[in-house]
Amino acid sequence: MDTLGIPQNMSDQVNHTVKRLRQEVPDCLAAGVVDMTTGMLLAIETTDNHPTEVLDLLAGATLDMFQGRNVVMIEDIFKERRGVQNNERYFQEILVNSANLTHLFVRNNHIEDLVAVVVCPKTVNLGMMFAATRRVVKSQLGQ
Repeated sequence: MDTLGIPQNMSDQVNHTVKRLRQEVPDCLAAGVVDMTTGMLLAIETTDNHPTEVLDLLAGATLDMFQGRNVVMIEDIFKERRGVQNNERYFQEILVNSANLTHLFVRNNHIEDLVAVVVCPKTVNLGMMFAATRRVVKSQLGQ
């Protein structure tokens, strides 16, 4: 176990996932993985240096987007109306466009507590961004 309590092989998988996202997602400026149980950023690789406070806020914002109080309420209503009886999370992917950047947040289907984050210029081909991110997350964290 490492200092975060994650088995070394999982830590290695997370780090390798981030590296592959940076390499394989077109025009990728930054990639990371957030642990939804702790709200911590497990790994990040970026073309720019960012203050620690910004990276911590990214992890917290990711947690809020996927598991904030209102989001959980919406998920519960959708599940109830559709007769879904499991505890599986309803929202799997979130795309956010800022003035110059596109941020893609993808929940892992096999380990729901992990969310991959990819940041690209707003000019990125969205289809390629989604396809490459999904492929890497599925192949790296879906084992």
